[in-house]
Amino acid sequence: MHHDNGIWVSTEDLMREDSFLQSAEKELSLENVDQNGDRWETNRRDFLKLLGFGLGAATIAASCEIPVKKAIPYVTKPDDIVPGVANYFASTIVNGGDYCAVLVKTREGRPIKIEGNTLSSVTKGGTSARAQASVLSLYDNRRIQHAGTVKDGAVTKKEWNVLDREVRAKLASGGNVRVITNTIISPTAKKALAEFTAKYPGARVVTYDPVSNAAMLAANFKGISARVIYNFGLEQANVIVSFGADFLGTWISPVEFARQYAKGRKLEDVKNPKMSRHIQVESHVSLTGSNADNRIMVRPSEQGAAILALH
Repeated sequence: MHHDNGIWVSTEDLMREDSFLQSAEKELSLENVDQNGDRWETNRRDFLKLLGFGLGAATIAASCEIPVKKAIPYVTKPDDIVPGVANYFASTIVNGGDYCAVLVKTREGRPIKIEGNTLSSVTKGGTSARAQASVLSLYDNRRIQHAGTVKDGAVTKKEWNVLDREVRAKLASGGNVRVITNTIISPTAKKALAEFTAKYPGARVVTYDPVSNAAMLAANFKGISARVIYNFGLEQANVIVSFGADFLGTWISPVEFARQYAKGRKLEDVKNPKMSRHIQVESHVSLTGSNADNRIMVRPSEQGAAILALH
């Protein structure tokens, strides 16, 4: 708003437009405010009065909105739950190729923290930021709260027992059944799907991933006649050259690679120092590139030429 001392806050205020003046009068009344001088002044006592009133009003308003929650004791308390004492459960987290064996810390049945499982031969107790943050998704109020069917884009809520009967009836009819999953690396899950397809000949498992490794599998098939993904022993490498592969951030198995990479970069023998050298060729900033000894920026269209230049 415009003042007599020449201060203005917008072009509308400077030009004294009628619409701005009307909105300014509604926003703040200046009838009892002394605007003389370069600064508006008030004494310490009045300032503390206004501050205390504002904080008190905010506290009262906030306290009035807190819902009343009543603690209900167990009728029959489970033997493995002791209030105030945490329980730990072994589990796994799979996000694409990002795999972690984890220990989930729970209190009164609620998971609150995720740590790496040191007994894992793959990750050896390592986790990723995504694995640590995944516990928050369990408390997302937008998660699906019930089972249901989808037809013509509309979701129909159904109880689990009703849905189970419908699925059994469909399977018994002998028609075609499609099970859509992402890439599964669990031997237990693969065995369960194999038994399912063996029992129902019309069943077929369809694998779909938002980011597919089909091109990598096809390339490896041409090289070694097997559709597999290589397991890179980075701790044994003397020189690591990566072309756009963010293996410490998102590529294939970053938790496993981070453990291998750190081991290869550690000086274990001072008298015989040995550490891998890392060269990263990429077109954008990545976690792997920020850890490289030599980071080379190229355009995506130039990566093929850069690879051919090595030969």
